[in-house]
Formats: sequence, C-alpha cells, structure tokens
Amino acid sequence: DKLMTRYEMAQIVAKAMAKGANVDKLAAEFADELDNLGVRVANLEKKADNVKVTGELRYKYMSMKSDVNERDDHSPKSYENDLRTRLWVNGQINDDWSYTGMIENTQDFDNNSGDENTEFKRAYVEGKLGGMNVTAGRYNAFFANGNIYDDQVDGVEVSYGDKVKVTGFAGKATEVDGGNYAGGELAGSFGALNAAAGYVNYKDLAQDDVTVGKGLDNAIWYVGADYTMGDVNLSAMYLKGDMSKNDVDEAVLDDDGWTVGLTYKGAEASEVGSWGLFANYYDLGGQTYVAHTTDANSFDGEGFKGYGVGANYTFAKNIVGTVAYYDTEDKLDSKIDDQRVWADVTFTF
Repeated sequence: DKLMTRYEMAQIVAKAMAKGANVDKLAAEFADELDNLGVRVANLEKKADNVKVTGELRYKYMSMKSDVNERDDHSPKSYENDLRTRLWVNGQINDDWSYTGMIENTQDFDNNSGDENTEFKRAYVEGKLGGMNVTAGRYNAFFANGNIYDDQVDGVEVSYGDKVKVTGFAGKATEVDGGNYAGGELAGSFGALNAAAGYVNYKDLAQDDVTVGKGLDNAIWYVGADYTMGDVNLSAMYLKGDMSKNDVDEAVLDDDGWTVGLTYKGAEASEVGSWGLFANYYDLGGQTYVAHTTDANSFDGEGFKGYGVGANYTFAKNIVGTVAYYDTEDKLDSKIDDQRVWADVTFTF
C-alpha cells in the first residue's frame, strides 16, 4: 500500500539479476538507476554473503561400568546424558584471511539436575602469509591424529607445502590445567599412503593442580602412517614420551606406546544411507598423551590399554547416528578397568 521509488525498484532488479533471473525488460527500464547504483548494490550483495552461521546439535548418552579395587577415586559416575549445541560464525576478512568463532552450550541431563554451561570456545583467524598457511587464536589443536592432544588451545600454527608439508606450532594448552607447548611435524602423501613424524614439548603441565604444581614437563615423539585400500583405511602410530618433574625423570609411568586403527567406509552427513565401521586398539603409556581423542576411559594420564569398536549411519540428510563400545584398563593396575557404551545422534545445519 506504499508507493515505491525508482531507486527502490532498481535495488530489487539488481538483486534479481544477481540471482540469475531473466529481467531484461526491467533492466532496460531502470538502466540509469542500475548504472548509478551498481557498485553500491554489488558491494551490498558481497557483504551479505560475507558472514555465514552454521551449527551442530548433538544428543549423547553414554553408560559406564568400572571394576575397581580399593582405589575408588577411579570409579566414574555410571552414565553421561547431555545435549550439546555449537554455533559457528565464519567471516571473510579478505581474499586470503577469514575469522571463525564458536559458541558452545552443553545441557547436562544427569540426575535431572538441569545444569548447563555456555562458553565462547573458538575465536581464531586463518590465512596465508608469504606462501604459508597460518592459524592463530583459540582453536582446537589435533596433535598426532589426536593420540597426544585433541582439545582447545590458545596458540598459533604455521604450515608450508602440499604433498610434503612442514608444520610448526606453539601456544598454551588451556583445557588441561595449563601447560605451554611447542613442536612440529613433517608429513607426506604418497598416493594411498600418508606418513607423518613429529615432536611436541610441554612445559608446566597441570600447573593449576595444587597436588602437582609447576615443573611437570613432557616431550613426546611420534611416527605414524595410514594406508587406504578402496573403502578400507588402516592406520598405526608409535609414540615415545620423556616426562620429568623438576628435571627428575618420571619412573612410574610407561614412556612408550602404540595404537592401530581400522575403518570401513564412513557416514557422510550429506549422503542419506551412507554408513561406516571403525575399530581401534590402544596400548599407551602415561607419558605418551596429554588429552587423548578417544571417548574411552584414559585413566587420568596413567596410561591405558584396550579397544573400541563402533558404527555410524546417516538417517537423513545432515542427521548422523553413532554407536560404539570401549573396553580399557589402567596400565598401572589391570584390576582397574572400564567398559563404555556410547550412542549419539548429530544434526548439522
């Protein structure tokens, strides 16, 4: 019920043209206005696409059954039941640099407590600098395929190369009671074979833990490879740690370990009916990891051995379910073990 100006109509025509609509007659009618507004409209359209918001909603239920002797401190609660929401914001700074932020909310349904927690978990930039790829800020670090660390850090990572890539990184491990780290990795891709070797040096791990205090250091070396044969991928990794407290070598925890994994296919969120299977075996000393990627019980860094098997399936586009079973034991005391059944469904949007 309101009159429209030629300026406003020209904006509508410009947006229709940008989307590929056939509006030749309208374009001819508003040629002068489009010519005058063209740059401004083009910039408006570009700006509208500059920021993208995506998300993930995951419901998880995990039951746990621990067999312990007199060390009841290792016995966890019997289940976990929560809903995790992640909202990602990605903004393009220029042709070479982008910004990513992520807000995470977790609602804990255990014992009907209604507890929930919301945190600003990610805030980092990615870009190119002199031929190198750079990531800097608060992001999720993934060292040694997660066998050493898979958690939040405040740091910087720089890499160079494609088929053969050199990566260096340094920062603070914010999710494991502090601890500064630095290291590097050399990785190569040779057809169906991928191989990597690297080193991560941690200083003052668990510095916020009053029972440990400062001076706990750990230097971890690793070498690993994976090979793909059609739908099957086989992986293996060996790790060697060198932990010390105030320059005195750790004498209790094992200083080496290894892990192997096997996957078949894998659920793709965009492909309805796709599915996959996975299996892993772990034999890792307490000196070989800081925040392991597994959902199994890793016994607070004392070392663990055992296995995990699971499957995933895409029920509908962007709806994926996973079930898994884990059975691990403490390497310091085999009488302390844990069995877990994990089930989740994840919605992405």
